[in-house]
Amino acid sequence: MVINEAIYAVLIAFLANIVLCPIMIPSLVKLKFGQYIRGDGPERHKSKSGTPTMGGIMIIVSFLLAAAIFLPDNPQAMLIAGVTVAFGLIGFSDDLIKIVKKRNLGLRSWQKFSLQLVVAIGFMLIWRLMPGYSTEIMVPFFPYFRPDLGIFFAPFAVLIFLSASNGANLTDGLDGLAAGVTALIAVFFMFAAWMLNPEMLPVAGAAVGALLGFLLFNSHPARVFMGDTGSLALGGFVAATALMLGMPLFLAIVAIIYVAEAGSVIIQVAYFKATGGKRFFKMAPIHHALELSGWPETKVVAFFYVVTAIACLIGYLAIMGV
Repeated sequence: MVINEAIYAVLIAFLANIVLCPIMIPSLVKLKFGQYIRGDGPERHKSKSGTPTMGGIMIIVSFLLAAAIFLPDNPQAMLIAGVTVAFGLIGFSDDLIKIVKKRNLGLRSWQKFSLQLVVAIGFMLIWRLMPGYSTEIMVPFFPYFRPDLGIFFAPFAVLIFLSASNGANLTDGLDGLAAGVTALIAVFFMFAAWMLNPEMLPVAGAAVGALLGFLLFNSHPARVFMGDTGSLALGGFVAATALMLGMPLFLAIVAIIYVAEAGSVIIQVAYFKATGGKRFFKMAPIHHALELSGWPETKVVAFFYVVTAIACLIGYLAIMGV
């Protein structure tokens, strides 16, 4: 049964990360792959400088180890895995430049955007050749109303990729935040796949297991950070899965933390430019604004977990309809 395969995928990815992290973390320390902490961030974060980064490698490897067992006869799941790795490689390049240059800036914005655009377009070109490709999308709470975007679907899908990958990237700013939030989103995808496309259950399960295993080492106080290697890979996974399930609009609900983090940055930049240097938030993304308002890091993370869990429950109801 497919549900059994999904459970096995969760367990295999979880156990793989438990094995990989104790091996890889000391290696990252020896290679001096430490995180550079921006000087204008919260004061308490300066103590995290030097914590090994690029832990997203362990997420991707454990995800692939689990997913590969169930992928040979599942082209849709293979495509999701491929896109996840491709976005992870973009993040890896970004992290490597930061480490080599010893700065908080890796790839230039236009370079990162261009690479994300190439991968997103590549995804669309491959997917449209597969059986089951559809330009129809589900509307939350109205599951039987499925508008066909036609020629507008491709640019819409590219926008989803850019939004999700950068939303995940901005969410990765506190110990365990991006990993925990995305694990909950992946659990939602498991339920959604069970109802809509059971063949995608194992790949969603592999993501859940990989993230839960990584959280044991990434939760506060973090022994390793996922870096852009991990956060961009997670964004690619979330976007590809949502699109192939026909539910990209549901990301506005279940990935509400991604939306809030990216939205806070957009508001901050727009307000700064419009007012000649004033700030709307104390700092953006919004998790840093909450910290500077006196919230402990662990409280911010727990709050965002709760918000995501409730949002995923609402997302489930949105699949069932009104």
